[in-house]
Amino acid sequence: MRKLSIDGVNIQDDGGCYVIAEIGNNHQGKLETAMEMFRVARECGANAVKLQKRDNRSLYTKASYNKPYENENSFGKTYGEHREFLEFGWSEYRELLDYAREIGVTVIATAFDIPSADFLAKLDIPAFKVASGDLKNIPLLTHIAAFGKPMIVSTGGGSMDDVNRAYDAIMPINPRLGILQCTAGYPAEFEELNLRVITTFRERFPHATIGLSSHDNGIAMAIAAFMLGARIVEKHFTFNHTWKGTDHAFSLEPGGFRKLVRDLSRLKVAIGDGVKRTYESEVEPIIKMGKKLVAARDLPEGHTLRREDLAIKSPGDGLPPYDMDKVIGRVTCQPMAEDEDISFEKLNGAERWQQLAAS
Repeated sequence: MRKLSIDGVNIQDDGGCYVIAEIGNNHQGKLETAMEMFRVARECGANAVKLQKRDNRSLYTKASYNKPYENENSFGKTYGEHREFLEFGWSEYRELLDYAREIGVTVIATAFDIPSADFLAKLDIPAFKVASGDLKNIPLLTHIAAFGKPMIVSTGGGSMDDVNRAYDAIMPINPRLGILQCTAGYPAEFEELNLRVITTFRERFPHATIGLSSHDNGIAMAIAAFMLGARIVEKHFTFNHTWKGTDHAFSLEPGGFRKLVRDLSRLKVAIGDGVKRTYESEVEPIIKMGKKLVAARDLPEGHTLRREDLAIKSPGDGLPPYDMDKVIGRVTCQPMAEDEDISFEKLNGAERWQQLAAS
């Protein structure tokens, strides 16, 4: 059985869903906001919260770093200034990790480059996330794999060849792998979510834990993903859709996130074991709604029952309608009133018919 363990929590096919609240940069560069988001995400039932780490100077070309970035979502005059404003350093990460441990939520972080991966490894982060944009970045994937920590890789924008290549590069080094179906649209269109890829991944990668990183702005697709076998769900999390930043519009606010976790928890129990059975809670309602065989009119003793002598009426506390053919043609052993229950004991050959009914 496939299994991935993150910070003491086992994620496996016969278990519940591991839910990650992707905070990303929705904290807007404020440590206090990030801590509050940690707390609320935990209260909503998230197993983990996720941050993003970039070494901006080495990650971007000079042209990209210095490119003007003055718009309603910008935190700086250039793209580099914008990214640096949102970046947490060592002391902030240390404080966030300590706080997360205190409140009982796991911190996961996306490493966008090798210096950031080393930074997170030095912090002893419990698990690494790799963004869709680095699915083809085999040097980064193998570098992170060498840490031996659980890895979760998103596959947005990739082909099956890209996913196979990443899998083949990581697994010989580190088999503690989760692979997420993802569509790199922000937000993703429903017709492009392609949730059946989850089934494809489960068949192709039997030793990896499969999940969904969903950029749609609802909760229903995560439920469908769980039914298809996803056991990790990552959803963006915010306090307010209208906040400054590009990710807030398709992120879940606390109310939606709480419902997501609630429904996934219910679903795990509701799936059951596949054995059809009658539950004790069903007995009384089914008797009330069910039907039985009764006399359609007053019948004398010695009467040979015909179809028109029988009625099907509620409640269902007598002979079930599927036994109709077993009583037609039998002879009454006593008079019967209209609506009186038909039973084998009131008909000739009762012992034989009781045996047939039990067989």
